[in-house]
Amino acid sequence: MTETESIAYDVVVIGGGPVGENVADRTRAAGLTTAVVESELLGGECSYWACMPSKALLRPVIAQADARRLPGLTRAVQGPLDTPAVLARRDDFTSHWKDDGQVAWLEGTGADLYRGAGRLAGPRTVTVTGPDGTVTNLTARHAVAVSTGTRALLPDLPGLAEVKPWTSREATSAETAPGRLIVVGGGVVATEMATAWQALGSRVTLLVRGKGLLNRMEPFAGELVAEAMAEAGVDIRTGTSVESVTRENGTVVAVTSAGDRIEADEILFATGRVPHTDDLGLETVGLEPGSWLDVDDSLRVNGTDWLYAVGDVNHRALLTHQGKYQARIAGAAIAARAAGSPLLDEPWGAHAATADHDAVPQVVFTDPEAAAVGLSLAEAEQAGHRVRAVDVEFSSVAGAGLYGDGYKGRARMVVDLEDEILRGVTFVGPGVGELIHSATVAVAVRVPVSRLWHAVPSYPTLSEVWLRLLEAYRDN
Repeated sequence: MTETESIAYDVVVIGGGPVGENVADRTRAAGLTTAVVESELLGGECSYWACMPSKALLRPVIAQADARRLPGLTRAVQGPLDTPAVLARRDDFTSHWKDDGQVAWLEGTGADLYRGAGRLAGPRTVTVTGPDGTVTNLTARHAVAVSTGTRALLPDLPGLAEVKPWTSREATSAETAPGRLIVVGGGVVATEMATAWQALGSRVTLLVRGKGLLNRMEPFAGELVAEAMAEAGVDIRTGTSVESVTRENGTVVAVTSAGDRIEADEILFATGRVPHTDDLGLETVGLEPGSWLDVDDSLRVNGTDWLYAVGDVNHRALLTHQGKYQARIAGAAIAARAAGSPLLDEPWGAHAATADHDAVPQVVFTDPEAAAVGLSLAEAEQAGHRVRAVDVEFSSVAGAGLYGDGYKGRARMVVDLEDEILRGVTFVGPGVGELIHSATVAVAVRVPVSRLWHAVPSYPTLSEVWLRLLEAYRDN
């Protein structure tokens, strides 16, 4: 092991995914010298094993489902998907798991890239152990930003390692479709991957410990998605957990809590995430290894004046777009503190990630899509708001019928009766992912219901659901 002398920067970022890249971009734009440390591919989980490959797999699935709802196209798309072509397109979107383009972009910002494992070695100090064992010491004049994200949580089942189960990484990067696939979980990764691989030729069994799917959304979201998945051929078993799993002569055998023995070629566990902080050197600065990092709204770790935790690692909102939002806030806050400028950290200020609390949007790319922002009805009531839920079916929207025959979906807005603003909005139906930003604006800006009447939706589009929601609120 060879050790080099220390190199000083204004900012050191540990983790070069989209969140870390955005922190670096903002601090460089403010004129601060910045180093980025990355142990794998620059661009991180989202670019190579999550958002981009998963959506590349799902897009042909959704396009085919939409086409099948349209007379004139139905016969043209009755055959199966060309799975090798879908996988090849997926590979293009991951740049074939090469990060040359990301490296060129980062270099264009003026930030320096260090390849290797980054660890804290005391306040404002980071050691980088490169692939050849060389250790580089980096010091930060103003801030160290941890953007190391999360990794898949696997259950504590005897012999699981020998089974070589899939996590989200294997599910999004597989080279062929398994003939039979068991998916364990009922959240976003589980439902999206079950949707994708069922359409790409796998026979999918979905094992859900709880009562239904997508339990962090309004109940009807999971119900409509489950109904459509079952119609597509997915075998959904709720109230079911895996008691044991083995691989016998290449075949995965899972025994469930109901006593069922299920055989498959692969098994995917989509059962949660844990912070990627177990080997980060947190103990050198008085923090617990492997823990989530608790931050204030400027994304600075509580109890420190130099350490920031940005993105999934702080457990505020495990979504790429929300992490990038936090990165913009954190970069601006680091720059302001470095310059001695006033910190605008009041709610909705330039240095406060206020949207993390009550205006987080998410889209689940199943068929139908499920999209939500803000609080569900149950969450709003638990928070003490006096609210009313307003529901409409998309069958009342002319644009839905034009979108496809038999269009099925539902929308809900949760109205705060004290201030007459929206606390949350949920859409379920084909194509609704493109509706959610309008709802995000309404929730984040706290647009009064009375003003929403003047935001006229174009006819005939899916957006007309907004008019139906307002009419339902007025008339009931």
